[in-house]
Amino acid sequence: MNAFFSATLAVAALAASAIATPVAAQQAKQDFVLVNRTGYELSNVYVSPNRSNDWEDDVLGQDTLEDGQQVNIRFKRSVTTCRWDLKVIYSVDDSNAVWSNIDLCKIERITIRYNKNTDTTSASFD
Repeated sequence: MNAFFSATLAVAALAASAIATPVAAQQAKQDFVLVNRTGYELSNVYVSPNRSNDWEDDVLGQDTLEDGQQVNIRFKRSVTTCRWDLKVIYSVDDSNAVWSNIDLCKIERITIRYNKNTDTTSASFD
């Protein structure tokens, strides 16, 4: 797994929430939830520092992210970079969507959607 962060599916995160350690003490300021509302399964999700020449490892590992699912992407607390790029790859045809220069220190949730009429993938940042 990447030295910057790890990803856990929401179901696993709920099971882990029973741990007595306060959530705030565990979170890095870049941690976020990625929500798939595209209507399609995602085979890969990459998060890399802005302007990096390498997408690093797929944060899903061997998992996929089904439509309607979400994944918690957690960073190591020692990471200080706020600006990141995000890339998702669709399982159905290996097409991808990329967003650059996302300030992960200011958002907690990214929801991605696909519009069949315009053939575009968009993201909302909350």
